[in-house]
Amino acid sequence: MTSPATTTPTTVLASREGGVTTITIDRPEKLNALNYATIDALMSVLDQVEADEETRAVILTGSGRRAFSAGADIGDLAASIAGGVDQALRDVVRRGQGLTRRIETFPKPIIVAVNGLAYGGGCEITEAAPLAVAAEHATFAKPEITLGFPPPFGGSQRLPRLAGRKRALEMILTGDPIDARRAYELGLVNRVVPADDLLGAARELAERILRHAPSAVSACLAAVTRGVNVPIDEGLAVEASWFAVTVPTDGVASGLRRFLDRPRG
Repeated sequence: MTSPATTTPTTVLASREGGVTTITIDRPEKLNALNYATIDALMSVLDQVEADEETRAVILTGSGRRAFSAGADIGDLAASIAGGVDQALRDVVRRGQGLTRRIETFPKPIIVAVNGLAYGGGCEITEAAPLAVAAEHATFAKPEITLGFPPPFGGSQRLPRLAGRKRALEMILTGDPIDARRAYELGLVNRVVPADDLLGAARELAERILRHAPSAVSACLAAVTRGVNVPIDEGLAVEASWFAVTVPTDGVASGLRRFLDRPRG
């Protein structure tokens, strides 16, 4: 990747400033809906960002102030469903779950900056990301039930793990939107800030992470993501394995050296 901008598909923009790459879903006329081309472009850009050694954290947002993403593009979705079960599973579920899984397991921290409505797939991306900041006017919803099906991008599984079964089911079964403050209460986002402060708040969070060794950041992400949904003994084994990965790294050596060499009062 180059700085400050990269050549990417037209529905997804990416630019890097320092160690932080900002990825923007750029379909404002469609409320940044996730058509198949946009999902595929996001996957491609994430591959580029992972390979870019200069990028140490990612901010993912939407173009404009109305929407982070309205979710799956209904035109694409309707065409796939018309093609039958196998096509719908291949086009919709495999593609959508592939994107949210990629975001959830990405080895660099992804901070979603929710700049408006996050419905359907937009909400599911927020659920999958390790960190999220929302503008005060942002809203979140699981409207898939109004179309006759459950969330297909992982939302029926991740939201209950974040918010609890009953609170998640209220969103999933009613399709009703919630505001940013309620999303904060449910654990969907880390902070709620004025709209004008959104990207600054996301970047400030990224900079706080960039103070630490990349190997430590990746290990922490992997340990939490892989351990959170398994029994505690398996989770402790995951934690131990990632601790072992970091032991021979320069990050550990320099961190211990800084601690031991610090002035003592």
